[in-house]
Amino acid sequence: MPPRPSRASRFLAPLVAAALLAGCAALSAEAPVARRVAALLPADALLLGEQHDAPEHHALERETVQALAERGQLAALALEMAEEGRSSARLPATATDAQVQTALGWNDKAWPWTRYGPTVMTAVRAGVPVVGANLPRARMKDAMADVSLDVQLNGEAYAAQQEAVREGHCKLLPESQIGPMTRIQVGRDRAMAQALVKARQPGKTVVLIAGAGHVTKVLGVPQHLPTDVSVKTVHLQAGGPSEDDTDAYDATWRTPALPPVDYCAGVLRRTS
Repeated sequence: MPPRPSRASRFLAPLVAAALLAGCAALSAEAPVARRVAALLPADALLLGEQHDAPEHHALERETVQALAERGQLAALALEMAEEGRSSARLPATATDAQVQTALGWNDKAWPWTRYGPTVMTAVRAGVPVVGANLPRARMKDAMADVSLDVQLNGEAYAAQQEAVREGHCKLLPESQIGPMTRIQVGRDRAMAQALVKARQPGKTVVLIAGAGHVTKVLGVPQHLPTDVSVKTVHLQAGGPSEDDTDAYDATWRTPALPPVDYCAGVLRRTS
């Protein structure tokens, strides 16, 4: 799973504040999803940054996919939850859930189908391809050793990504592993960007569903897109505002707060 959003990212907000579309961000949280989506278009890619365990986020994702599909504007649905190279493109719109899971190489333990299946099947039923976008596990070892990934972000952004890795691993990683693990995160973002470029179609929008940390303008997937690809990013935030609610997105769609969970508590107990 990707690391949780880091406090370090808030220091990068001034880098993108001037680029924000105030009108998009100002839409009421009660506005219909179709209207919120329309306010962000046109765009070659629409990136939805979720909290993986927030049910309301999965509902918003499904409604976004449905709204674009109904308008004939959905080029593809790309997923962090499936590896690059996987696709439902050869399946008919009548394919079963099981057939789609097989085509995508779905890992139900990591990504429960009960959460993501309704959104995925909305695209399939509309005859729209669903594509894996994440860096394949088989290539992660190579990414860890790929020093060229160290210069894909500017110095400040790369330092923030390193801090996100530290916090995402509960500050238990030895410092010698921070560089290699950061390269994996950068490699994953670059793979997702490449998947978006491959899937785009003129006049339509590719939707990417990924963790919120992957879709920030200053650290994530947008950093790796060609300049001729227009992109809009949405932070799906449970609760808030909070210190991690930066201005690194074109819009923030807030949902009810979830009970606080200390994800590191169990890890620390096992290592003590």
